[in-house]
Amino acid sequence: MRLRTVLATLTAGLAAATCPTAGPAAATADTARNHACSPTVSLDRFSDALDKTTYQGTFVGNLSALAVDRDGSLAALSDRSSLFGLDRTTLRPGNAVRLADETGAALDSEGLAVDRDGSRLVTSETEPSVRRYSRDGRILDRLPVPSSLLVAPAGRATANQTLEGLTLLPGGHTLLASMEDAISGDAAGIVRFQTWRRTGDDGHFRLAAQYAYRTDDGLGVAEVQATPDGRLLVLERGFTSGAGNTVRLYLADPRHATDTRGIENLTGRNGVRAIRKTLLTDIASCSSLGATAKQPQPNPLLDNIEGMTITGGARGRLRVVLVSDDNQSAVQTTRFYYLRVRA
Repeated sequence: MRLRTVLATLTAGLAAATCPTAGPAAATADTARNHACSPTVSLDRFSDALDKTTYQGTFVGNLSALAVDRDGSLAALSDRSSLFGLDRTTLRPGNAVRLADETGAALDSEGLAVDRDGSRLVTSETEPSVRRYSRDGRILDRLPVPSSLLVAPAGRATANQTLEGLTLLPGGHTLLASMEDAISGDAAGIVRFQTWRRTGDDGHFRLAAQYAYRTDDGLGVAEVQATPDGRLLVLERGFTSGAGNTVRLYLADPRHATDTRGIENLTGRNGVRAIRKTLLTDIASCSSLGATAKQPQPNPLLDNIEGMTITGGARGRLRVVLVSDDNQSAVQTTRFYYLRVRA
């Protein structure tokens, strides 16, 4: 994804570790509860337990997506083609699976959803693509992607700014993926959300509606997750050298949005209804809870937050977990954030 280039110059090396244990920052955070970030969001705690650790020789970091597995554990996807199973309470890894494309090449894996049969739906920014994997990493299927969303010259997308988020809507019949940034011909800040519908007896997803979503200036869509009522939590994120990260959480409603799959350019188009969104919180507004940052940040709690999943909740009160991608950099942190969201 696009922050990697900006942050590569900051990378200084890795700290060696083999077993994730909660450090002082995590312990301090565990004692704090219900710290309000906004009227609708509070931060329970954070954990740096996995920062700069390894599991069976695999670096546990570069985490770009989270999902709740069928057994209630957390699945955590690295953009370096690794998929980890994590204990939901301790975050301790229990397995690591290597993913690859059809030729055995590594992915730039960014989005993750666990389907009803336990198979993993994974996006890669490289082409981009959406593939279905078995629990042990075998490719089972590959979903079609509209030609306009492919990286130029095959399509109109920019490399490392493609399919970043992935989620299954309630009922499991619709899959939705979010582009990180605009494609050529669309106005800056307008990104496309693509859906697939599961039809017929074969269980395959087929291309369906597409929607427009307008991001805040300078931000891209890092992740999207469906709420139990069919709306979306959307994570927008950006980075400014010397200032740090901006991370905002929105509640978005795709209902009544215009289906844009037949609209070539979303620039100056009248009558196109984008997905409506409402700001829930700017993560910089949360209490730092004693967190420290290894580079300038508006709040030391912040880092390059990329992954998000809803772990539970009912009646509009959700438990949400975020994770940051440390880009395998000595000046960034793999950090988990535990939120309560009133949607």
